[in-house]
Amino acid sequence: MRYFEFTIKPDDGAIHPVDSVIIETPGVTREALVHVNALANGTGVMLYRLRGDPEKLQARLDGHPELLSCSSIAVEGETFHFYVHVKPGQPAGRLMSVAQKYALMIVPPLAFVEGGLRITVVGTHEMLQQALEELPEETRITVEQVGEYSPDERNVLSLLTDRQLEVFETAVENGYYEVPRQATHEDIAGTLDCAPSTVDEHLRKAESRILTSLV
Repeated sequence: MRYFEFTIKPDDGAIHPVDSVIIETPGVTREALVHVNALANGTGVMLYRLRGDPEKLQARLDGHPELLSCSSIAVEGETFHFYVHVKPGQPAGRLMSVAQKYALMIVPPLAFVEGGLRITVVGTHEMLQQALEELPEETRITVEQVGEYSPDERNVLSLLTDRQLEVFETAVENGYYEVPRQATHEDIAGTLDCAPSTVDEHLRKAESRILTSLV
């Protein structure tokens, strides 16, 4: 199985009409979608991780025509989780429809980035390619990474591209992360027959993805 990590950027930055209200609520910031699911009746549920004032958000959403119910839970300081049950809305509805059509797994959490949402989906290469071709035309899509997927909890390495994994594993094998350090970028580059700058770039990206997944 393969994974595709891609970023979608709707024109207004919102994945659903209710999401637009969250974006427009002063003092509330989206961090991630912890859970998202399409129900058999066409409605959907989303669990956000947000920062800000949950009462202000609920007041802004009161009476919204696309919202069936909402609730804030697990409030911790300025961070809270926000559950919404919503009517069908775009582009979220189309994304979930495509995922279901091609039996793709959506791997949470889905991180909000500037102007969009970063999503990781898992399936066969053919399924993923066909799904990408059917995503909404009005939504800008950027493929960030593609690689082999491992469901093992130990394997945060499954977040890395094949080349990042090769460089990272070579660095570990050569003692790059030992104290004191036993290898340099030049040593690793010599083993892989590439430039030290290439090693530096791949290691920085690999380290960033691994640390982000753990924190």
